[in-house]
Amino acid sequence: MSSSPLLPFFVLHLLALCAIAQNATTPFFIKVIDRETKRGVPLVEFKTVHGLRYVTDNAGIIAIDDLDLIGQSVFFHVESHGYHYPKDGFGYAGVRFTVTPGQSKTIEIRRDNLAERLYRVTGAGQYIHQARTGQSAPVAAPLLAAQVTGCDSVLNAIYQDRLFWIWGDTNRLRYPLGNFDATAATSRLPNKGGLSPDIGVNFDYFTREDGFVKGIAPMAGKGPTWLSALVTLPDASGKERLCATYVKVRGFLEVYERGLCVFDPDKQVFERIHVFPTLDGHFPDGHACIRDGMAYFGQAVPNLRIEARYEAWLDPERYQPLKADVNFFEAGTRRPIKAHHGHCAWNAYRGAWISIFTETGGVFGPLSDIYYAEAAKPEGPWRRAVKIVSHNNYTFYNPAQHPWFSQSDESQLYFEGTFTKLFSKTQVGVPRYDYNQIMYRLDLTMPALRPAQLESRTE
Repeated sequence: MSSSPLLPFFVLHLLALCAIAQNATTPFFIKVIDRETKRGVPLVEFKTVHGLRYVTDNAGIIAIDDLDLIGQSVFFHVESHGYHYPKDGFGYAGVRFTVTPGQSKTIEIRRDNLAERLYRVTGAGQYIHQARTGQSAPVAAPLLAAQVTGCDSVLNAIYQDRLFWIWGDTNRLRYPLGNFDATAATSRLPNKGGLSPDIGVNFDYFTREDGFVKGIAPMAGKGPTWLSALVTLPDASGKERLCATYVKVRGFLEVYERGLCVFDPDKQVFERIHVFPTLDGHFPDGHACIRDGMAYFGQAVPNLRIEARYEAWLDPERYQPLKADVNFFEAGTRRPIKAHHGHCAWNAYRGAWISIFTETGGVFGPLSDIYYAEAAKPEGPWRRAVKIVSHNNYTFYNPAQHPWFSQSDESQLYFEGTFTKLFSKTQVGVPRYDYNQIMYRLDLTMPALRPAQLESRTE
């Protein structure tokens, strides 16, 4: 029996594939840096002409080892929310590299946003591509922590000399249903052994025996438990109490119960201590800011204040509603802006109250743009707002400031928000990034922000 004339071809082809695979064990790397700060830029997408998609990790790196690309000259379209790469003569924004295992290339990208994207705070694979370079990551869990792959909306407070973190509904790897009774972690403060806020955060999650995060607000009743208005208050004996407002949710975002809860450090859960008789009325909500002995609560602007003591927080009769003078308009265009959720806090560097909020609408889609505004008093007047972050047809909601991150340099304001395709027209989420928290840094010395304080205080 004679052998097939195609056999030598297949053998040679197989040997060639094996050789390519062996050479491709070390990927080809591309690093993207901010043209101004020279930092690695996360969330930059590279797409080939035939639809392969890569997204930079927190180090600004992608690793490429697809066998069909090895040794080939490949064009990559480059795009990123709030950043842009120059277009060529045909209008294509991108780069062309020969994909060679073990080699690396660096490109600079121009930032359009006033705020700089620093890193993804939660979720898996934060430094997935950098890990393949053999370099060590700046955080303790660069690939996966407590099996968390996605987290909704953040709350913070300093409790027992650590920063206490709470997130909403949380996804995991093993099944589509995760934790719906609030997720929590603590971290060291930057001035007490924690990482620089420019680098990241090392979380100590509250976990179950199987390693996944535990629900820290297991309130009885159907549906998820969501927390809000997290604040640390002293009681009459001087003991710290970590307090929050909770809601029970059913169906599609239907709140059917609202109340107060307090963290039990021994049980490591929040316990219900008061149920409001109605869903209407005045109650702590949003984020808290303590100033001059008062605790202010609200979203884009405060709408309630309470004496900053545990006993006052327990007694709804002592709640003081605030009516803010709000009429936001966009700097430059004077276009009216309707604020969605946000965070208002006192800023010592500016000597003013700063609001960071999401616009309800948005030029690039619903809940896609973040604005900065300031006022001399929490009640306002609130007028001029400067756009500091845009996301192209992608939601970025519930932004939260981190004043404790600015202690070493109060001219730098840090904030994060939830990056998700939810509420946008985008059908396919960004791998690893979708439904996670992203940290930004805003330089308060920027010329674009200087007139904001003057104009808002004179109108």
